[in-house]
Amino acid sequence: MFYSPSIPPPLKGIKVVDLTRVLAAPTATMLLADLGADVIKIEEVESGDDTRSWHPPCAPTIPDAPAEAAHLPPESAYFLSINRNKRSCTVNFKHPAGLEILRDLIKGADVLVENFVTGKLAKMGLGWEACKKINPRLIYTSITGYGQTGPYAERAGYDVIIEAEAGLMHITGEPDRPPSKVGVAVTDIACGLYAHGAIMAALISRQQTGKGVWIDCNLFDSQIAGLTNIASNYLIAGKEASRFGTAHPSIVPYQVFPCKDGFLMIGAANDRQFKILSAEILELPSMATDPRFASPSDRVANRVELCSEIERRLREESRDVWMVKFKGKGVPFGPINNIAQTFQHPQAQARGVTVEVEHPRAGKLKMVAPAVHYNGSRMPITRPPPWHSQHTSEVLKELGYTEERIQELKAKRVV
Repeated sequence: MFYSPSIPPPLKGIKVVDLTRVLAAPTATMLLADLGADVIKIEEVESGDDTRSWHPPCAPTIPDAPAEAAHLPPESAYFLSINRNKRSCTVNFKHPAGLEILRDLIKGADVLVENFVTGKLAKMGLGWEACKKINPRLIYTSITGYGQTGPYAERAGYDVIIEAEAGLMHITGEPDRPPSKVGVAVTDIACGLYAHGAIMAALISRQQTGKGVWIDCNLFDSQIAGLTNIASNYLIAGKEASRFGTAHPSIVPYQVFPCKDGFLMIGAANDRQFKILSAEILELPSMATDPRFASPSDRVANRVELCSEIERRLREESRDVWMVKFKGKGVPFGPINNIAQTFQHPQAQARGVTVEVEHPRAGKLKMVAPAVHYNGSRMPITRPPPWHSQHTSEVLKELGYTEERIQELKAKRVV
């Protein structure tokens, strides 16, 4: 397939001071970096981002890795997943000299992103009010658990806790089992996506007004917004939600079914699809004409009986046999793939969902590629995820610090 050149990096020339760690906020800054922003990830001097220590699994260190990084642990898979295209600079900004470095960075920055507990940076002289005096054009982005106001504002935010408090866990899992968390930290990721979009909007706003913006983005609001139709059902009709496992409250069949040797997700959302499923795929013509299943509301009312019949039939053949029968019939279906099968999926192969990058400590790394295409191509990964403090000297020299001064700061563990 011919791919025309991708767009020029739209955020080239935008400098981001990244005071974030773990997942939600680093997701936002990674997306900015993917679009060409110079993202300087400020890390704690001794150990850096928490996720650097979240291993195994980790990438093996190659024999000719840089000697100055020999004291570091291997690169964790978690950290590598959300920090591509960034530079790493370690600064202890609790020290006056470190605070001065950060202020120097803020003077020349376009965006600052932080995910400290509400109010903590303000106490250190790095809150919105202080930073906008340093740089009135700064886009200051606070990513927290519960936002800047309200009785929970000063609480730390954790994806799984917000899943519980903001409704997601209540609707996730089987109806006869306890509530369950989602298999990946979707609240963190959603918040990071919201923050990324907000920063892009704020940059456009700055073009129009010449002024900076304080963005208040948090896990709690993001998760409630993500309830979408479930939230609307309650707000409009007072309808409380419940758990349906993989099933749908208003569409039957629309769930995972076991086959002889695996599982299939099947969705027949209308009468036409249900008739094709019954008569042509499952070869159960009587089910297509059964008055118990005649309309969508009938199928919902007789969910147990209908799903039992479908399951009984599907268990007679293997998953692969059923996939052949479903193909081209117009009834939505899909296998339940594990992670290896996901990356072996023919569509994943055709789309090139992974990319290889050369890492100075880990050698060749296979990573998930950026999700979006522009003019048929993805934005390139121009930098592998950085090793801890990889770019500290480079960043300080850009600020005008001499080599002698940098060594003094390193000796004092300021950087």
